[in-house]
Amino acid sequence: MKLLDLSSWWQALSSFDRIFWAIALLFSLLFLIQTILSFAAGDGDVATGDADLAVDHDGGIAYGFFTIKNFIAFFTIFGWTGIALSKGNVSKPVIILVALLAGVAIVAIMIFIMRSMSKLKQSGTFQIRQTLHKTAETYLIIPASRNGFGKVHIRVQGSLRELKAITDDQENIPTGKLVKVTGVIDENILLVTSQLS
Repeated sequence: MKLLDLSSWWQALSSFDRIFWAIALLFSLLFLIQTILSFAAGDGDVATGDADLAVDHDGGIAYGFFTIKNFIAFFTIFGWTGIALSKGNVSKPVIILVALLAGVAIVAIMIFIMRSMSKLKQSGTFQIRQTLHKTAETYLIIPASRNGFGKVHIRVQGSLRELKAITDDQENIPTGKLVKVTGVIDENILLVTSQLS
């Protein structure tokens, strides 16, 4: 009985209304599937290991206009807007125009939100230049006058790191001594001094 009601309802629709209903229902289903898969798959940005040590910078990925998510969102809003307007006393060209504008508007809003969120996201990529002028603690003795490498512990970008260090000081810098980072050598070695100011 219900199936017959649905069939008669579909037959009673005009061809114009059927197009909007077909678009709305198909893309709403795709939107629902996409949402479920997004929650089930989780965040694809999770990485493990020491990859941050090998990468100097993270340029990020621009959030583009022509993506599958935007395509689905556009046609979902396009379809439902067309259905809503077809119930009123509105001409077909106006319905199509307003539905197109509504689809473009939702995609523009999504792009704006995603770009705003990406600006808030802190990059996990380690930037060694952020150690400059910070205080560190010697972990392994640092030989005087650049005669070898020592190691220091330094807090940068919210985490404690162990990095190689050298010094121009005339005396060895013992373990446990506080030092100041004065430079970066070869993008992976800190130049430090025990002369804190």
